[in-house]
Amino acid sequence: MKKRAIPEIITFSIGLPKKMQYSGGKEMDTGICKESIEEAFLTKDGFYGDGVSNTRYHGGVDRAVCIYPYEHYLLWEEEFKTALPSSTFGENLTVTNMLEKDVHIGDIFEIGEAIIQITQGRIPCDTINKRTGIPLLNRMVETGFTGYLCRVLKEGTVRKDSKITLIEPHPKQISVQFGNDLYFHSPQDVEGIKKILAVEELADNWREKLNKRLAKLNPA
Repeated sequence: MKKRAIPEIITFSIGLPKKMQYSGGKEMDTGICKESIEEAFLTKDGFYGDGVSNTRYHGGVDRAVCIYPYEHYLLWEEEFKTALPSSTFGENLTVTNMLEKDVHIGDIFEIGEAIIQITQGRIPCDTINKRTGIPLLNRMVETGFTGYLCRVLKEGTVRKDSKITLIEPHPKQISVQFGNDLYFHSPQDVEGIKKILAVEELADNWREKLNKRLAKLNPA
């Protein structure tokens, strides 16, 4: 069996919503511009000192922590011939060895004193394009390299040098990549939708959306 590579935190970031200027001198309130820190306490609602602007699409107990794989930074920087700032995507944790294809909805990880569980792939928005000035959003959707979100099962302090340990892999092994591919590219895949819905730990928001899709595909 191939040995699993050890995950590592590259950047640990938090930040409250603030004004961000983008093309043409326009302004918007957003929580995407976070700052690197050494340590923060993680609660069921997210890290102390962290926040979101649009609570309809961000935040909440199923979306308390945002994770993005560092490996994608190298891909995007090469493709768009530009350097990206740290926490470009507004993620709390930029990590290695936790790609969307290798982690699963329902997987449980220990990070420092805290324990988190993956709940859904992230649905990116155009704030990412506004922040970077490049068309990243479409490529993130095309590839499924969106990052993912987590709920907090145990509160506690997390440090930049905290170890990330998979303590309970989910038995159904439905990867975040599988979920993203289905969500964005195979909206009529009834069997795929049923597979994802069978994961009890799926975020309520995704469950609601996928149940609506299923109802349209299988009308009573």
